[in-house]
Amino acid sequence: MKILYEDNHLLVVVKPPELLTQPSGTSQDSLESQAKSFIKKQDGKPGNVFLEAVHRLDKPVSGIVVFAKTSKALSRLNAAQRENKFRKIYHAVVEGHLTKKSGTLEHTLVHDHHRAKVDPKGKKAVLHYRVLQERENSTKIEVELETGRYHQIRAQFAHIGHPILGDVKYGGQISSEKGIALQHVQIEFPHPITSELVIKSLIM
Repeated sequence: MKILYEDNHLLVVVKPPELLTQPSGTSQDSLESQAKSFIKKQDGKPGNVFLEAVHRLDKPVSGIVVFAKTSKALSRLNAAQRENKFRKIYHAVVEGHLTKKSGTLEHTLVHDHHRAKVDPKGKKAVLHYRVLQERENSTKIEVELETGRYHQIRAQFAHIGHPILGDVKYGGQISSEKGIALQHVQIEFPHPITSELVIKSLIM
């Protein structure tokens, strides 16, 4: 397990593609289960380990996940998210070439049968993007979420005709090496105890 940060209150790790963030009630493995086993062994805990994901990544998505190691930390981090004190940056590769090199996508999304779709009755979904690199049939982009809706990045780019590479669920035609070409690469948030800004990044 790749650990980016750990103290008595937090564990920040990198989730590989095609691994669940949390247990689903099935026999499938999850990042949370792996992290609990790691902490139990590392700290020599005889009983159950408290560990809760502060946010989730879809199974095919890779990148940074923050876990709270105490109920107090979880409560404060959840409050910080509600107050928009989290900043999340993603890198993605989408099909085709975008007309604008940077911009904002704003839609209303509904969660329907394990998918998100644009619907006037849905909840507001806003993201900002900029082009990092144009390739022959695709474009690498950086995305910053303003809202955190279910499958938001996947649904919004598919809606404008640029699905993420490998994302068959949302109409993707070009395959990706592992999972889908979407990774959570940077996160910023206030530490739940000290309030100091925690910044963790996979961007080189």
